[in-house]
Amino acid sequence: MSPADVPPVGARIRQARQERGVSLRALAREVGVSASLVSQIETGKSQPSVSTLYAITTALGISVESLFETGEPAVAAAGPSLPHALAAFAADPVRRIGPLITPGDREVLELDSGVVWERLGHVPGTDVDFLLVTYRPGGSSSTSGGLMRHAGTEYGYLLSGELVLTLGFDETTLRPGDALSFESTTPHRYRNDGTEPAVGVWFVADRSVQ
Repeated sequence: MSPADVPPVGARIRQARQERGVSLRALAREVGVSASLVSQIETGKSQPSVSTLYAITTALGISVESLFETGEPAVAAAGPSLPHALAAFAADPVRRIGPLITPGDREVLELDSGVVWERLGHVPGTDVDFLLVTYRPGGSSSTSGGLMRHAGTEYGYLLSGELVLTLGFDETTLRPGDALSFESTTPHRYRNDGTEPAVGVWFVADRSVQ
């Protein structure tokens, strides 16, 4: 898949919602957005923000990575810690994405408010979002300015640009070479106040829905 190809995120969200017997209005209430916005996301007329996407996948019990897949939406795994990546490679080498992903092979997900996720690989049996993340100038993880929280542990390394992180009551500016790690259940938000794209490598691990 080339960087220009975008998975049908809205269609996959609609499929997962309908399979679970959840109405548009019920999902909208759970996520805290309007039913019309959910409808626009499902029909591809609008893209979700990072915070809205995490809220939708959490409400439906699916993984973010399943939105990149071409098959059935995967239910987010629950339970104890998942196998180490090397063990998963050995256990199921056929279904892995990689081990080498070239720039032209990346799956790309365009989100609302100037945020782009590029999938850098996947090891079967693991619960890890492995992404190259770009926040364009003015981009933010939340269009409303609110903080988001979700299951998992977040790790990030900024390659270029500057990115403002609000974590709880604290706010800091990440610069190239800076790294971060925190529990994703802590309310947080990212935004790019600069004039250049902020690009980094992000891992969100153990995002299981309990």
